[in-house]
Amino acid sequence: MQFSYHQNAGASTLEIDGDLYNYLFKVRRHKSEETFDFRNLKDNFIYTYQVLNVSKRSANLSLVKSIEHICAPAKKIHIGWCVVDPKTIEKTLPFLNELGIDKISFIYSDFSQKNFKMNYDRYEKIVINSCMQCGRSDMIKFEEYKNIKEFLKLYPNSHILDFSPNTIQPNCDIETIIIGSEGGFSQNERDIFTQNKVIGLKNNLILRSETAVISVSSLLTSF
Repeated sequence: MQFSYHQNAGASTLEIDGDLYNYLFKVRRHKSEETFDFRNLKDNFIYTYQVLNVSKRSANLSLVKSIEHICAPAKKIHIGWCVVDPKTIEKTLPFLNELGIDKISFIYSDFSQKNFKMNYDRYEKIVINSCMQCGRSDMIKFEEYKNIKEFLKLYPNSHILDFSPNTIQPNCDIETIIIGSEGGFSQNERDIFTQNKVIGLKNNLILRSETAVISVSSLLTSF
């Protein structure tokens, strides 16, 4: 673990309890003379704390120093992900966070099941745990849209991933790309996009939605 998360990191003192207390003092068995690094994932600082006192269920820490250390993606890639089963989203989010995706907009496309509801509190916890593991200093931002047309009103330069000879290339200028749900896109949705906005992969196999979103994210954040 690269650091621990606490929403109040940066304050002169912190009280640690619950799961974080159990992890630091019972699982990891840290000693009272050790220091602990924290982030609040709102600014770029690492805050180092030392233990003041430890009880059976909590600990009080005192701020020793703070250092600005940015560990965030250099290229801000925005994924419009047409809604799939939330369990699939939960399994995929750590990969997308590690790859450095800046924002995910969930879109209820024609083939999305409308009964799927997004649990953003759950998603935030998953991303926080991922940040602690990979060291990322900011979190993925989340949005939600009723359909693709509504999404395009704010992001008119978006590309769409579909079968196309126009494949993702190094140094491409794609910043926002839409990934379909299971079943891809309806013909009405495909008709919205001009041909130059349709991007394909060299792999011509039919991918699951989560495979497609990880593949595209990996390519776009690598160039």
